[in-house]
Amino acid sequence: MSEYAIVQHGGKQYRVAPGDELMVERTEPDLEKGDSFLFERVLFLGSGETARVGTPVVDGALVRAHVVAPVRGDKIIVFKKKRRKGYKKTQGHRQNYYRVHVDAIEA
Repeated sequence: MSEYAIVQHGGKQYRVAPGDELMVERTEPDLEKGDSFLFERVLFLGSGETARVGTPVVDGALVRAHVVAPVRGDKIIVFKKKRRKGYKKTQGHRQNYYRVHVDAIEA
């Protein structure tokens, strides 16, 4: 069976396995393509019939990954309005992400 882990990063939880690619929030500034990226908050490890659940994290567990590319997400439009008051405000936001490739799960 395949080995997988559930990690926490940037306030979100991700299910990852070796070889997966995912987009995570850019919490560490200025990482370039090829730089190493570590997920230190491993909440769960699963491999076939065995499972290790952390309280809240699994001791000694680590997920190693590397940065494929720093990217930016789609633009989100934030529009505020108060009726009958003539108040309108439009604002945009683009979140910064890292596209990372999971290399190994170490327990």
